[in-house]
Amino acid sequence: MVLALRPKQWLKNVLVFVAPAAAGTLSQGAVLSKALVAFAAFSMVASGLYLINDIRDIDADRLHPRKSLRPIAAGLVSVPLAIAMAAVLVVAGLVLGTLAAQWQLSVTLGIYAIITLAYTFRLKTKAVIELACVASGFVLRATGGGAATGTRLSVWFVVVISFGALFLVAGKRLAEMPTDANPGERRAVLAEYTVGFLQATVTLAATISIAAYCLWAFETTGLVSRAHLSPVWIQLTVVPVVLGALHVLLLLFRGEGSAPEELAFRDRTLQVIGVVWLALMLIGLYG
Repeated sequence: MVLALRPKQWLKNVLVFVAPAAAGTLSQGAVLSKALVAFAAFSMVASGLYLINDIRDIDADRLHPRKSLRPIAAGLVSVPLAIAMAAVLVVAGLVLGTLAAQWQLSVTLGIYAIITLAYTFRLKTKAVIELACVASGFVLRATGGGAATGTRLSVWFVVVISFGALFLVAGKRLAEMPTDANPGERRAVLAEYTVGFLQATVTLAATISIAAYCLWAFETTGLVSRAHLSPVWIQLTVVPVVLGALHVLLLLFRGEGSAPEELAFRDRTLQVIGVVWLALMLIGLYG
């Protein structure tokens, strides 16, 4: 039952901490507690929606070498139990977001649920549209963290998250592209894409993300104008961001990429770059 909730995917929900952390307010007890509530609420709703997705795709998953091991497809968790679990988790997540944080978080969770359900039942086979649907999940997690904590989001912050999400999703699709003559064998929508298109998409998304991140890091008002912050350390975070993007692009173009959460868990170079970025950011925000 725990595996059916896809706990590895909860790593994505760390995005709820990004907005208050970037604003330098995450160390405040009230802000941190609301961010933790947002993390829990998103984990519950997302897990409930993953169960619905696995129920919807049960027949296709049983024919897939890896997805056939998922608990629902393998028959380890029954469909009625999965439906009950999904309903409880989604409702509980929405209620938690409303009562323990702010109503804006519940609205964000509701939008996330609607888009995810539309993707599950209809839009996952629509090229380009499905990229936007999956990428929106990352964006809504970040904006949900801002909504829960009452953090005002910078325009450049939203641009970075949006195109960074598109970069990750298009990169995942590129990694999923099979090398045989039937590109739609693994995921139906892959038949609509070409390797060249996906490579161009990840390059474009990475370029816009890096440019927006530089503008955010070097802007002279708002965040970096606060007396307790150290702008130079925040500006230095541009270096690991660029190196990280280039490293991921190299992996993708060599055909060695994978899902974002899998890269985060297994790629040592990316982990080191992430630690360096985090250290520079923490020094700049709280040092």
